[in-house]
Amino acid sequence: MARLSVYDPFADVFPELFRGFLAQPRTSVTQSAEIRVDVRETAAEYTVQAEMPGVIRDDIQVQIDGNRVSISADVKRDAGPAEGERVLRSERHYGSLARSFALAVEIDDAAASARFENGVLTLTLPKKTASGARKLTIN
Repeated sequence: MARLSVYDPFADVFPELFRGFLAQPRTSVTQSAEIRVDVRETAAEYTVQAEMPGVIRDDIQVQIDGNRVSISADVKRDAGPAEGERVLRSERHYGSLARSFALAVEIDDAAASARFENGVLTLTLPKKTASGARKLTIN
């Protein structure tokens, strides 16, 4: 039986240009190296849980500015390969991580608290109480 094949005139001229054109893009290290967060809200506060595996507590910085929350950390590489050993695959991220987001209400940064346990940073961010409306006297 005859075998049929599709003739591609560009295969010889541009062999790599169109190959994999419709293939799914691979996930890069930068995509997997982001801080993933869950944000929950009650009437009095926000609770933020951020996954930060491989991070040491002392390498985490949290900054609150009004309603903006910024989380950053440095992930340090362990010692390199031992003598006579070679790395076959390395998929873990090393370097800086950062995440910043805005909430709907300003945060009372004096009453905010943070806890880091088992690679999860938990922030308790009380909402700033809105100051009551004030009537101005016109002179």
